[in-house]
Amino acid sequence: MALVEQVRSAPRFLAPLATWGMFWLFVALVGAGLFFVEGIEKLFKEWQRPEYSHGPLIPILSGLLFLRQLKDVPVNRGPVPDRWVGVVVVLLSLTIAALGKLSGIPDIVAYGLILWVFGILLVSFGWSVGWAFWPPVLHLVYMLPLPDTLYFKMSANLQLISSELGVWFLKLLSVPVFLDGNIIDLGVYKLHVAEACSGLRYLFPILSFSYIFAVLYQGSIWHKAILLLAAAPITVLMNSVRIAVAGLIVNNYGVEWVEGFTHFFEGWVIFLACVVILFGLARVLLFFNPVKMTLAESLDLDTEGLGTQFMRLQYLRPSSALVGVALAGVLAAVAWQAVPEPGDAQVEREPFAAFPRDLAGWRQSGPRETLDARVERELRADDYHSVNLLKAGEAAHVNLFMAWYLDQTDGGVHSPEICLPGAGWEIAWLERSDVGPKIGFDGRFDVNRAIIQRGETRMMVLYWFQQRDRRIASDIMAKFYLMVDGITTRRTDGSMLRLTTPIRGNETDAAAEARLLEVLAAMQEPLPRFIPGS
Repeated sequence: MALVEQVRSAPRFLAPLATWGMFWLFVALVGAGLFFVEGIEKLFKEWQRPEYSHGPLIPILSGLLFLRQLKDVPVNRGPVPDRWVGVVVVLLSLTIAALGKLSGIPDIVAYGLILWVFGILLVSFGWSVGWAFWPPVLHLVYMLPLPDTLYFKMSANLQLISSELGVWFLKLLSVPVFLDGNIIDLGVYKLHVAEACSGLRYLFPILSFSYIFAVLYQGSIWHKAILLLAAAPITVLMNSVRIAVAGLIVNNYGVEWVEGFTHFFEGWVIFLACVVILFGLARVLLFFNPVKMTLAESLDLDTEGLGTQFMRLQYLRPSSALVGVALAGVLAAVAWQAVPEPGDAQVEREPFAAFPRDLAGWRQSGPRETLDARVERELRADDYHSVNLLKAGEAAHVNLFMAWYLDQTDGGVHSPEICLPGAGWEIAWLERSDVGPKIGFDGRFDVNRAIIQRGETRMMVLYWFQQRDRRIASDIMAKFYLMVDGITTRRTDGSMLRLTTPIRGNETDAAAEARLLEVLAAMQEPLPRFIPGS
């Protein structure tokens, strides 16, 4: 019995889609949905955050871009000779997703999903035609959450930039103001430029909009590049204006007015203002276009015939390549069921509350320090320890801070390189060094050595990331080894450790570093009880 006869009950307008090509495409979609499920769940989870709330619109807009571009591609009812490239791309996407599943990092699974979409297009149209559909596929990147390390770095940098520009605008308005890190001091009132004020919740949707705007714009390539690259500075500028206006209201009317104003002014108002500026920029660029046109004429907004293009799915052939990638996805999903579950990754360790109070003469001074509730929420550590250590005869104390995470794939470790500037500290000097020989450690012990300062106060800092038996200075390498450990041991736990000491006015940097190295050496014996290795 023919496949069409089996779906007589389907609506008449969908009857042409009841083909064997569509059947195998459906099988491929089901297999991919099952195999990429961790990445899909991650996307739905992240789309609930304000920064990524535009995410559900991205696949729809990418689909419309694809159908619009498809109008320029003639229908091919004959054989397609170069589908094998698509098969390779699909298999590569399944491999990437498998690595993400094995490591317990769903973001990697989501990245593989976009590559799978491109592979299916190459299988369907062949390389000679399908490669040209990269613009709508690339647009799918805007639905992905940033890796946590990159997100926190971008957020911290944008907070600082927005704060500095906001203060600059306030000074232009003759408002007496002082900036201390991310804290805007207006004298009587202080405004904290929090992570939510970094501008990321506006930046991501504006970047997506500018990408579509550039694709639809009928100007030259360099015009398109300007429109695409202008999105970030426009968003930062408008976010700084928002912060400056909030500061102006607080200075004139009091802090009780700013909450309602902030909720009103952020979101759609900022987004629409950025869109208006982008349209204005496009209008200015038209003056340099050799072909004179209006702004409306410069945008290809023709949506006629998109339904007709969608119905071209009826011409999809059940090629061996399509059948192969469909079966590969289903078999991968079935085979994955045989992979043992990693469980809850129970790691045997003692809580930091039991950490020794005496380290080779360096004794804990006072009780453990408790972080501010806001800082604790941002840190998201499963256990942390912050104490001051004193030793008789030493010029200054040493602060020891340790944060431990059972699962670094959910948020992960915050680098002091990101957090310290937000607290008002300037990093005057930073280098990576192997201190293993200095403390008698057998093996590499890579740390970040930094000098930070705020006003006339200077501090020496050593910090590093510890994952199993590795001491890592680079946060990027820490993420890499997180993936490696997730695949090889199914463990994703790890920690960040930091030692800090003041540099007195009458002592050298080397003397301050010697204090830190002495404490660092004394920590090594008890530390494995609290930060497990292999």
